[in-house]
Amino acid sequence: MSFRTMLGKSLGGAGQVVLGLAILAALLAGLHLAPASSSAGRQDPYQDKIADYGVCRGTDPACYNDWDLPRTTDGRVRVLVFTATGVSRHAHLGPLLPAGMNPPLTSAHVAQNAVIRWGQEYGFEVDWTEDVRQLDAPAKLAPYDAVVFLSNSRTMLDDASQTALLQYVRSGGGFVAVHNTLGAMYHWPWFQGLLGGANFYDHGPHRDGQVLTVDRRDASTKDLPRRWDFRDEWYNLEPFPTGVRFLAEVDTDTIGSGPGFNGHPGHAGEHPVSWCQYYDGGRAWVTSLGHDPAAWTADSTLPGADSFKTHVVGGILSAAGERPFCR
Repeated sequence: MSFRTMLGKSLGGAGQVVLGLAILAALLAGLHLAPASSSAGRQDPYQDKIADYGVCRGTDPACYNDWDLPRTTDGRVRVLVFTATGVSRHAHLGPLLPAGMNPPLTSAHVAQNAVIRWGQEYGFEVDWTEDVRQLDAPAKLAPYDAVVFLSNSRTMLDDASQTALLQYVRSGGGFVAVHNTLGAMYHWPWFQGLLGGANFYDHGPHRDGQVLTVDRRDASTKDLPRRWDFRDEWYNLEPFPTGVRFLAEVDTDTIGSGPGFNGHPGHAGEHPVSWCQYYDGGRAWVTSLGHDPAAWTADSTLPGADSFKTHVVGGILSAAGERPFCR
């Protein structure tokens, strides 16, 4: 007999009613008084409830589906870069690409060219596309150790490709989101959760700042300096990321103050720019960095370009399972 049953029998009917009301009052008090906070214990000014995406997510490897699949045993690291855009398009993506897999690139496609170049340097194979039909079945994504969504915008996936991405992640796939992908697929809650529960809201001027490496155990940060110069748009995020491991932040004292173009007050004192998590069976690595085309250019003179490259390559290889993930 449970303690609750024993207590109820000893109190009688009226006592059980009183006990039930007390329990209900305590639950309601906890519901309304508990402040929202991130996994790091941050007292977040964001007042909405922390969203529940109905999946296993966070920094616990138990949320990962470590299935024995051919892509994990073939001795190759294959990456798919997807750069389709719905409305706005960043300069580092260059002009729209024609349909198909691996269409011709020009010198203006600096971001795609950079990932290909980095793959040659670090030993991973790269395919690229903006054709959503190349993502319309789980079998088309299955061979890749990681898919990189790079500066996508608004709605660029249809129902078939959404289903394929979901099943790919659930099979233990690696997902990397770079820059404006935080401003994509707003209407799909599962995708927002894949991004860490966060979305792009707005940003201030494109300006110089300093990135702080806040977790130096991760494969994407262990070779970075503790502080490095960079230039970006410094995205304001609403909702704020939750349940993730923060990897890097921008030092808000180095970028000035003032609201974003849509009125967001900014994240004074704690402004994350990169994070990771396990999500619904897969691995997800996310960064808001990468606006400036010079960050992607070979032999760039942009301060911090080498650190950005090291950071993104580490994120790709860790999401692909080639390096330890989200340490």
